[in-house]
Amino acid sequence: MAQNKANTVSQLQSLKNKSGKSYNQLAEETGLTNVYVAQLLRRQAHLKPETAPKLKAALPELPEELIHEMMKPPLRSYDPNIIQDPTVYRLNEAVMHFGESIKEIINEEFGDGIMSAIDFYCSVDKVQGVDGKDRVVLTFDGKYLPHSEQKTEHMVSRTRPLEKQ
Repeated sequence: MAQNKANTVSQLQSLKNKSGKSYNQLAEETGLTNVYVAQLLRRQAHLKPETAPKLKAALPELPEELIHEMMKPPLRSYDPNIIQDPTVYRLNEAVMHFGESIKEIINEEFGDGIMSAIDFYCSVDKVQGVDGKDRVVLTFDGKYLPHSEQKTEHMVSRTRPLEKQ
């Protein structure tokens, strides 16, 4: 399965490169975030049927068999060696360094819970800093999910008899 994914990703990346379009351009043409487009082309996200025609219009050389493959639930995974890439390493470092403070603020603002990585939007933007230098803006926009108090009366398996098979 990993080899199939690697082959698919290679084909998708090749098509993107041949198109000459950036992730931002593809995002604009499809109505998706730039990171989600990248996730689609890395088989880390699921291409929805209503989005497939937009992606096909943005990448006209995208063959139907790849579209069909992209519409299957992906194997969301990563190569553990990716942490060696300086950009990925710094992102990880930033989350680790600021993570405890971010968690505290989430808890202070929302209560005991987490930010979803399922109901989640992510984008990368370029802005000019006050010093005139380029800056990277990462936006993590995730749904807040409160932790549940685990009361037995809320457990469906405890409130009704288990069905016999």
